[in-house]
Amino acid sequence: MSEPSPNENDFIAQLTAIVEQNISDEGFGVSELADKMSMSRSNLLRKVTRETKLSVSQFINQVRLKKGMELLRKSSLNVSEVSHQVGFNSTSYFIKCFREYYGYPPGEVGKRDTTEPVIENVPAKKPITYFVPGFIAVVLMAAGITAYFFFNSPAAVPQEKSIAVLPFKNDSNDSSNVYLINGLMESTLNNLQQINGLRVVSRTSAEKYRNANKSIQEMAEELNVNYFVEGSGQKIGDRILLNIQLIEASTDRHLWAKQYRRESKDIFELQQEIAENIAEEIEIVITPEVAQRIEKKPTNDLVAYDLFLKGRDLFHKSGTQDLLDAIPYFNQAIERDNEFSLAYANAVMVYYYLDVFSADKKYNHQIHSYADKAMLYDPKAGESLIAKALSFATQKDYESATLFLEKALEYNTNYGLVIHFLTEFYSIHVPNSRKYLEYALIGAKHDIELLDSAAKSFKYFHLANGLVQNGFIDEAQHYMNVSLDYDSNNFFACYVNAYVGFAKTKDFKQTREHLLKELNKNPNRLDIMQEVAKVTFYMREYKEAYVYYEKYLDLKEKYRMDLFSSEDLKIAIVLDKLNQHDRAIPFVNSFKAFAEKDKSMYRNLFLASYYAYQKDNAKALEYLKLFSNENNFQYWILYMDTDPVFDHIKDLPEFKEVMRTINKKFQDTHEELEFMLKRNPLPKVS
Repeated sequence: MSEPSPNENDFIAQLTAIVEQNISDEGFGVSELADKMSMSRSNLLRKVTRETKLSVSQFINQVRLKKGMELLRKSSLNVSEVSHQVGFNSTSYFIKCFREYYGYPPGEVGKRDTTEPVIENVPAKKPITYFVPGFIAVVLMAAGITAYFFFNSPAAVPQEKSIAVLPFKNDSNDSSNVYLINGLMESTLNNLQQINGLRVVSRTSAEKYRNANKSIQEMAEELNVNYFVEGSGQKIGDRILLNIQLIEASTDRHLWAKQYRRESKDIFELQQEIAENIAEEIEIVITPEVAQRIEKKPTNDLVAYDLFLKGRDLFHKSGTQDLLDAIPYFNQAIERDNEFSLAYANAVMVYYYLDVFSADKKYNHQIHSYADKAMLYDPKAGESLIAKALSFATQKDYESATLFLEKALEYNTNYGLVIHFLTEFYSIHVPNSRKYLEYALIGAKHDIELLDSAAKSFKYFHLANGLVQNGFIDEAQHYMNVSLDYDSNNFFACYVNAYVGFAKTKDFKQTREHLLKELNKNPNRLDIMQEVAKVTFYMREYKEAYVYYEKYLDLKEKYRMDLFSSEDLKIAIVLDKLNQHDRAIPFVNSFKAFAEKDKSMYRNLFLASYYAYQKDNAKALEYLKLFSNENNFQYWILYMDTDPVFDHIKDLPEFKEVMRTINKKFQDTHEELEFMLKRNPLPKVS
């Protein structure tokens, strides 16, 4: 950040003083600061961003954190007391923000020599939020898990230097050696991906060129890279013969070529040498930390590594039978080397994919055990961190899962698999509209032209969904149309588009008609069935809602799926309206159990709904007020007052105050994101 002028210093000092005067008020935010400064929110945002490179809320957060550091150093207050003194309503969130800003937790203040943040002006992250929208529950898991291997495009931010590792060719007549050549290609790619300052095209995107008859210049234009690596090889007895070429993309000029002849036992040194040679040729510096990771041998047992390569080759084929066939190879590798972290981590991913669609989870024990082993033996490997994240995901602890995924991204900014999971988790399990839009935007801007129509549709669907969650309705409609233009049968866009339409028209009847049209295409779509029932419920047409909920429950039992627990209270209300009170009781109890166990920020909203149903207005309003203290609401929360469960309290002053708070916070966030999108524009596509 450039040195501020004297006038800028006065402005920043004035802002800081006002925030400090109101620092214990957890509700003091952008609007309040704008009022104190006699400025509009948009003008305040523009000036703060211009002079500090921060949004207003980020600036406020940093003032709070710096005051927190001062209190921890100079007072006898404990961490919990300090967190509330500086306006954090959650001690755990204060600890999280403090660690991200200063690089260590507040409990270690006094043991450290510095009060400076790790990186100046890096904003504290927003809290991870969870929300089951009032009348939309988008279940992306089914397509999302398999989509990575088919739809993934590189997610790294464009760098000055970029490279694609094309599929290596097997020069041997023995097709059984293909897995080894593929393994050498992937190891080359993985090693290059770890180098800072180098954008590396994902394996999935490069794989499209295995049998393509295209020139280097054609591929360069499509991939937008500076360099290509071509390779071919074979295994002859115990020797590996590998030919590698580095090509300048713009000129199709061969910059460097080398033939490697190595004993099989030297395969790890070979992989390391290839990456180092390429980095040297394109003048990219390999830091000592990255060099240490590249030089680390995954195992000293070459037979175990050979088994691992066979398993990983099947893993990338992604079919269910391929996944089942991969497991014995990983397990045999582990039997030979019980400290083989990569084998543990890849086995976790296979087990996770096999279990995620099944009502009966078969592999929970293996997932948790193997993830812990992967972390024990290589805690900084991206694969280990992904495995641990998936282990948390199986326990439905998605907040912890995202922390491990983001740590994996720190070690390897080219990790398309991590971007895939973060997009999925922030859109489904711990919905964070900011994060979701961020990752969806990355996915929709990089190498999108490489993908087939179904893959493009999937990327643009995520972008549209992220936009509508943040209140960018017209933009969302545009990209939803683009998604459907690429694939009119997109599994999710077809019916989520109904809600983008609702955001424009506020017409429940039209929304239901749209959903019914999609349901008629496949009457067994449990997700759409419950959406139809829900919209009908919001229309107060309880008899018709009952018909759809009955069909929904039949499908849920048929497929033995444990989904949409947040809908149980709506079902209970419908049954009560039809005088089926005894049938309603189990659904009420189920919803209460769900709400009490929920660990997210939405727990208070769920409990408010439960007590509103019980006509305990005091408790309902108490929990609603607690909920309104949270941040980063999705667009759909603005329609909370349309929920029939709140009909008898929505005209109370306390309820209206809650809705005003929610609307104001949402508007503040929307304005900040609007400013962000001006700096990082949406992709141009007609």
